[in-house]
Amino acid sequence: MNGWIGIDLDSTLAHYDEWRGVEHIGQPIQPMVDRVKRWVAEGYDVRIFTARVDGGTVLADDDARKEQYQNVARVKAVIEAWCMEHIGFILPITNVKDYGMWVLYDDRCVQVEKNTGRLLGVPHDEVLGVAESTD
Repeated sequence: MNGWIGIDLDSTLAHYDEWRGVEHIGQPIQPMVDRVKRWVAEGYDVRIFTARVDGGTVLADDDARKEQYQNVARVKAVIEAWCMEHIGFILPITNVKDYGMWVLYDDRCVQVEKNTGRLLGVPHDEVLGVAESTD
């Protein structure tokens, strides 16, 4: 099969309750870990899709976190060690969405119907706390 499956790290693959630094990754969320293992065993290309490896560009206003993020090699090493401990193998790690990604599992996503702009699943007002315009 062509393409890859993206899995968010924090709050999707690993428990997340607050920022504790790049060295801390929460305990595994077992149903997602089990899915990942099954998909890899079935031959799917599964990758961790995380802002942790963005190199500090997103958090420009948070100097402490930006400094930690800038060492992408160290951040990747922490994630790889977590993978070995909890999954049993290392998944590729990226923060770049490309045309090869055919699905993303993430706690922050809202699905949009292809080519329509129509929101699927969670109502917009539940996500942002505002009513959606019908115009």
